[in-house]
Amino acid sequence: MNEHKNYIDGEWIGDDFKPNVNPSDLGDTIGLYARAAESDVDRAIAAAAEAQPKWAAMTVGERSAILEGIATRILARADELGELLSREEGKTKPEGIAEATRAGHTFRYYSQQILQATGERFASTWPGMTIDVERKPVGVIGIITPWNFPIAIPAWKIAPALAYGNTVVFKPADLVPASAWALVSIAHEAGLPRGVLNLTMGSGRMIGARIVESPLVNAVTFTGSTQTGMHIAAESLKHGAKRFQLEMGGKNPLIVLNDADLDVAVGAAINGSFYSTGQRCTASSRLVVESGIHDEFVERMRAATEALTVGHALEDGIQIGPVASESQLQQDLDYLRIGQEEGAELLVGGERVTRSTEGYFLTPALFVGTRNDMRINREEIFGPITSVIKVDDYEEALAVANDTDYGLSSGIITTSLAKAADFRRRAQSGIVAINRPTAATEHHVPFGGTKASSFGPREQGPHARDFFTIVTTAYTAAGY
Repeated sequence: MNEHKNYIDGEWIGDDFKPNVNPSDLGDTIGLYARAAESDVDRAIAAAAEAQPKWAAMTVGERSAILEGIATRILARADELGELLSREEGKTKPEGIAEATRAGHTFRYYSQQILQATGERFASTWPGMTIDVERKPVGVIGIITPWNFPIAIPAWKIAPALAYGNTVVFKPADLVPASAWALVSIAHEAGLPRGVLNLTMGSGRMIGARIVESPLVNAVTFTGSTQTGMHIAAESLKHGAKRFQLEMGGKNPLIVLNDADLDVAVGAAINGSFYSTGQRCTASSRLVVESGIHDEFVERMRAATEALTVGHALEDGIQIGPVASESQLQQDLDYLRIGQEEGAELLVGGERVTRSTEGYFLTPALFVGTRNDMRINREEIFGPITSVIKVDDYEEALAVANDTDYGLSSGIITTSLAKAADFRRRAQSGIVAINRPTAATEHHVPFGGTKASSFGPREQGPHARDFFTIVTTAYTAAGY
């Protein structure tokens, strides 16, 4: 069994390992992955702090070339990386390959983005004075990522952090170390200097606390649960008031109006609710349907949900892979029970099924007859489960859609340009989807939400620099 060690200060170290098991086949161990000790985390932070001034002093051309080298290697190995990702996380192989490809494009984007001019010059109200506004790196960045996108989310945090001259201590989710290890290994092969990127795998509670509490870490960027995010925020303010960026939960509505194209509506709902096994923070977990189209929409959704193929993530033709872990499967089953106890009708799905290999397979579930005050419509389930909420008109649909603690993504299916424009203006979410699934993001545009879904500057695109850089205003007197 191959052992995969932590990467600290340019060296592979570790002697305590944990098996990484395939959720599609519990008899398949992907490898043994190191678990960092507190001393390892401290060493990684110290290495990042020591390397940061030299990394920041390199020209943008030098940093750009290294990021391009990482991008080229990821894209050349996208099929291999995608299969590894699907094997350890459970999303289908096409989804895994697409995610790996996106990671490569993200590194390529930032390799070019940092070559663009970012400074500003202002006229001064004082005679003989020049004012320049510049951006400098923040310093050492702690990066804590979730299990559901084990290479894309690390890429969209690590790439801009490095591009803008910061160094990184990277803590991936304990459930999916293989994708993280592969990404860091590629960065090593591309010639990233020692100490610039450090990988500390293992306990999230211990490693995360060590990162947040360290006075050498200047900022923390986190994607995961709202509860953990709020804890990181509180601890960050306690320990040196370090800056923090949080991407957390979602309870995303998809409105379907009476004038909707039903084929478009069902396609968007199926994709948004169930693809990636529903394990996306942008998943459509509430389907808010106008009464005139409700019954036909529900019947079509029932048929389309039943037709989805569930199975081993690497098999051809599979649309829905396994749930990522036993604990996540149990959470899904608990919510299926809770929904029925609250009075919702489980119209289809929600059954644990067996396949040729032992895995965490669950058929996609559709609840109908639900109310927005039910727990299944208030709390993030993070599985292949969605609910239909029947409403009388557009105004009620909008009110229901906005009636949530979260505000990441929302969508509407309509042929009315006026309703679409009104929804874009009044939807209380950071991402708005019109006649498409709510699960949408591209590497060159900002990503983030409102309310309890996000805190801090947006991720991705040029907006990422707002978190990974410090704005400096420089006054220069004439003649100097």
